[in-house]
Order: sequence, then structure tokens, then C-alpha cells
Amino acid sequence: MTTEQLYKVYRKHPVICTDTRKISESCLFFALKGDQFNGNEFAQQAIESGAAYALIDEEKYAVNEHFILVSNVLETLQDLARFHRKMLNIPVIGITGSNGKTTTKELIRSVLSQKFSTYATEGNLNNHIGVPLSILSITDDFEIAIIEMGANHQKEIGFLCEIAQPTHGLITNIGKAHLEGFGGIEGVRKGKGEIYEFISKSGAVVFLNADNAVLKEMCNERGVQNTISYGSAFDNFISAALKTSSPYLVIDWMTKSESSKDISYTAKSNLPGIYNFDNIVCAICIGSYFQLSPGQINAGISSYHPLNNRSQLLKTEKNTVICDFYNANPSSMLVALDNLESMNAASKAMILGDMFELGMEAGKEHQLILDKAMAANSARKIFIGEEFYKLKRSKAAEFFRTVQEAEQALAENPILTSTVLVKGSRGMKLETLLKLL
Repeated sequence: MTTEQLYKVYRKHPVICTDTRKISESCLFFALKGDQFNGNEFAQQAIESGAAYALIDEEKYAVNEHFILVSNVLETLQDLARFHRKMLNIPVIGITGSNGKTTTKELIRSVLSQKFSTYATEGNLNNHIGVPLSILSITDDFEIAIIEMGANHQKEIGFLCEIAQPTHGLITNIGKAHLEGFGGIEGVRKGKGEIYEFISKSGAVVFLNADNAVLKEMCNERGVQNTISYGSAFDNFISAALKTSSPYLVIDWMTKSESSKDISYTAKSNLPGIYNFDNIVCAICIGSYFQLSPGQINAGISSYHPLNNRSQLLKTEKNTVICDFYNANPSSMLVALDNLESMNAASKAMILGDMFELGMEAGKEHQLILDKAMAANSARKIFIGEEFYKLKRSKAAEFFRTVQEAEQALAENPILTSTVLVKGSRGMKLETLLKLL
């Protein structure tokens, strides 16, 4: 079956499923394979649960006309997404970066949704499987789309751009994330820069944080011609200034055309953390570029409430908890510590977990974070994980190998009436500590 023939099937059955636990009536089931599973083995179950067809790549499972045999299910999914993308005549905003991708994506979605029917990547579906699934979820009802693209190796962003074909793109920042896979910070810069390379060749538009010297240099290196800038200077398309950050960010902003008239607007957010300033201004810039009114833009910013343990401010009976433990890397750790230090609170505490995927740099990077944390003004400093435990020296902090050990310590000696930063890599599962905070 050719991609064009399969596309006709997809148009009749436009819901894609890869998990038999989530089968919907008349969907297409793609039998993907992983290290620990073979989707072909579940194809029959998918049909019995209501799928119209199951795409498989092992002939022995093709028992009747409901099974479509292809050479490789994953490649077929990607090819189908490419074909569908060519049929879409809407703006597609591609977003990548080391930190803040999902928060920025959701802010942009919230803003653009004030005017357009907007699709945005759901959850964290931002890899070689998630991006095709996202593209295939864009129906004719949508007027604009935002596709998040993640990577931990070079050439991944370039590959995802070939599928998503962004008409507009942005990099949130370049930081010390996935150093092991990228081969160091220069590898991160090269890998994330692949979106600029794609846009430079296609003539698309880059939304550029003009305050970020690294991103400006990366744009220049790749010959990007079409940039829409945002930042603190008045000559940007959008200029902005932080009005307050306690507890949530409030931002004054103006357009380039109105700066000479001294006309400004105020966006009130539900996001803590100075590090979210750039994310908010980016969403303001994109909203203005797509000709939303200032009122619509500000409504989009104010109506976004962070979820999934990303920059969430949680008030419990005991404390105010900064829930920022969806993931962590050295760059995001540093800005989180800076933010805690800047907050106006009578008592502060921090619970930091190990950062993963740092390879040979793990020891050095954890030491840098430990040094920064130890210099901070916090009553309690708790470090969890094998990497931090290796650095245990000071009696002014508490070190635990596991979350379970930290749980016991917090039960015996709880943190009370404090502002508490909780941050670590996803695999640390620091959310289990919330019940004690």
C-alpha cells in the first residue's frame, strides 16, 4: 500500500492509536515496537476493541482484511504524517530549546486560542513518534498549530522539522540539557540550531529572543533572514520589562510601532519564576505577530495556569511549594535557585534531586549546583540522589541517597511555614514528597 493509498484510509479513520488501552471506535492502530514490547502482538486485540484497521510489519499477524501489512510501522507513521502535513495550509510554529519548551508552547496556545482554533502538541509528544502523532491530530478545523520538538542527539531536530515543516520557529534557549547524548554544550547548540538551518533554507520566520546573545549568534551563523524579535530594547518588534515577580510575574510591554507614542500594556500571569519572563514575552510577540489585540494577548497570558509540576506554586497547610520537578538540568537548576533567592519569603527551603543524562559532566555539574545552593539563604537544604550524595561534605545540609530516605527524614523533622523549591530530574520522582510538605 502506497502512502497516498494509506492516506485515503486515514481520512476515513482520522484517529491514530498506538496503545490498545486507549482504542477508540474506528481508529487506526499502529503496531509500534519498543525495547520491551512488540505492538504486532497486540494488533488482534486492537481490532477486537474497535479499531478499523491495524498496521503491522510482521506478516504472521495479518489474519484478515483488517490488518495492513507494511515494511516498517514507525516509518509508515512518519511518512503518513509528512503526507498529511503537505495537505495542511495553515501556519505551523515549531518550538524547541533546552528549557521552557512546554511552558512556552502552552502560553502560545493560550494566547492564540483567543482568536484562532489552535492545535498544540499534547503533553510531551515531542519526539520521532510524538511529532508524527501530533501532525496527524491536526484536523481541518484548526487554523494554526504549535509543534513542540525535543531531542537528546544531533540530527533529531532536523528530522522532526522535515516532518512538521514549520512555517515559523523558535528556540527558547540553549542550556546544559542532555549533555551525554549531544556530546557537550556545543553539541546542544548544534543540535537545537537545526531548526534555524531548516528555516534559513525554507525562508520561514524565526521568533528571536534578542536579549539572548547565543541565539542571535546562532541565527547569524545560519543566515536566517526573517526574524521577529522580542526583548528589552525598544527597537524589537515587542519590547518588555518585568514589573513584579512576587509571587507571579507581571510584565509591561509595547509594540515597536507604539513605543514612540509611549503606549504600553500590562500582562498579568499565573507563573512564578523570573526565568518565565522570556517565555511570556515570546507568547506576547507571537500573539502580536498574528494580529491579536493587546486585550486578547493579555487575556491569553492571564488565563494560563501551569500544570504537570512545571513552575506550579502550591499552597499547602504547611508551606508554599514551588513544584518544578517535571525535569531538571544544570541550566534550569541555576535559574530556579536564583528565583528562590529573589523571592520575598520569611523562611526558605530547597529539596534538590539528581540531574540525569549528563554523562562525564555529571560530577562537575552537580558540584556547581551544590556550591550555588550552599551559598543561598535557605534554612533547610536537602539533596537527594547518588550524584549529590557523592558530594556530601557539609553538615549544613542534608544528603540522602533515595527519596525514601528523605521521606523518613521529613516525617521526623518536617519543613514548616516556608517557601520550598522542589526540583530534580523526572526519574527522581520527587512528587512523592509533596504529602510531607
